Amino acid sequence: MTDSLIDTVHINFNTETIWLLNSALALVMFGIALEISLKDFENLFKNPRPVVTGVISQFLILPAITFLIVYFITPTPSIALGMFLVAACPGGNISNFITYLAKGNTALSISLTAIATLLAIVMTPLNLQFWGSLYAPTAAILQDISVSPFEMFKLVSLLLGIPLLLGMLVNSYKKELAKKMARVLKVASVVIFIALIIIAFYKNLEIFTQYIFYVFWIVLLHNLIAFFTGFSFAKIMGLSNVNVRTITIETGIQNSGLGLLLIFTFFEGLGGMALLAAFWGIWHLISGLILATIWGYNPIKKETLA
Repeated sequence: MTDSLIDTVHINFNTETIWLLNSALALVMFGIALEISLKDFENLFKNPRPVVTGVISQFLILPAITFLIVYFITPTPSIALGMFLVAACPGGNISNFITYLAKGNTALSISLTAIATLLAIVMTPLNLQFWGSLYAPTAAILQDISVSPFEMFKLVSLLLGIPLLLGMLVNSYKKELAKKMARVLKVASVVIFIALIIIAFYKNLEIFTQYIFYVFWIVLLHNLIAFFTGFSFAKIMGLSNVNVRTITIETGIQNSGLGLLLIFTFFEGLGGMALLAAFWGIWHLISGLILATIWGYNPIKKETLA
């Protein structure tokens, strides 16, 4: 499987579809930002431990754990690079909704979304370059394709930073309008994203059917370990149960939409990367909802937040 064609084939996504993916991701971030205010950032100064825990879990521990997973299971190089990229992305766009269903700390989830999105402008390209370069098979791909961290930084800034700031501005000056827009955009952006993944599957059906079972167990393992990483680190940091749930979800739900866009922009839809990110985008919806259902039926008794 190491010499698999998945490392040489490229997923077919035309310019119009990539433009739609760009627009969907920007809509997702704008929709999330419509529910974020400057008060959410004030929580960082009042009680920094949960937010710092979430940021470290997402941007430092998960990428390092992913490197260990890759080292021990030795997936094909393009799939390994896809794993590094997914782990380098900020929390997924539905993490706030799943946290709400799981009876977690929604305010913390929203704060982490805002902070992680801003940090992702630097941390996503940096983590991909750092961990990808440490593993010889993926380092070879990065060298062959000559990915510019600065160019990736510019794209992530446009896709995440600008919609985030615009959404927060609308929230600041037109709160009622922001609430109405957020409800519509959340649903619309997720539907568009899922539709684009289905289009990608349909246009490249032969590649997907050939490798889906190989990628299936890797995504399941990676996602399960991501949830466990967030849960364990939050426990070690002594956080309250409601915040443990939140950090678990924020670490296990990754922005695979951003990952897909970076793959099609900088890696020309490299097979293993695209397949892994696309399947992650579907699976984390399922696993997140399963976890939210389990926790939702087991509400936490009132406790002091830490």
